Amino acid sequence: MTFQDRLRRATRTPMEKIGRWLWDKGVHPDFLTIIGLMVVVIASAFIATGHLQLAGVILIVGLPLDALDGAVARAMNQPNRRFGGIHDSSLDRYADGFIFGGLVMYFSLNGDQPEVLLCLLALVGAFTTSYVRARAGEAGLEVKVGGIDRLMRVALLLVALLAPTTLMVVLFFLAAAGNITTLQRLGYAWTHLE
Repeated sequence: MTFQDRLRRATRTPMEKIGRWLWDKGVHPDFLTIIGLMVVVIASAFIATGHLQLAGVILIVGLPLDALDGAVARAMNQPNRRFGGIHDSSLDRYADGFIFGGLVMYFSLNGDQPEVLLCLLALVGAFTTSYVRARAGEAGLEVKVGGIDRLMRVALLLVALLAPTTLMVVLFFLAAAGNITTLQRLGYAWTHLE
């Protein structure tokens, strides 16, 4: 069970109540997903301009939207609606790209090339971790193994933004752990599908 799964289980009851309330008020889950991405875009602009702590606060404020869209989708009680998950996952990839893109811009403007490389490696790890899970899912295998999931990645990035002295350590960890997680998932898929 991933960190994200554990947190979802712990917060399921209140999130389901809020999700039903929002659905009763006419809020669509795709709307929440789009608003969540817009919050990330704003935070990424602040990252790019060096306002890391402010960006961290903005991301914390927008973080509940990432959980609420799923809660509202479940409140819709439409099991045949499959586009929502694709929409949510796709915009999550955009969000990852914007955050790491903001960091790349920030480090590039300061001439910090090793940090740019770490950001790119972390982004590759983030994308490939999700990609392997999606492709394995198409083959009928659920793959959630590995040391780091999206929620853990976001939590670590928040820590790094709020305490910028930890940024290099966090980026190094994300670059390593993300790509190791990809390899773990590939190994798991190979073992169970071959």
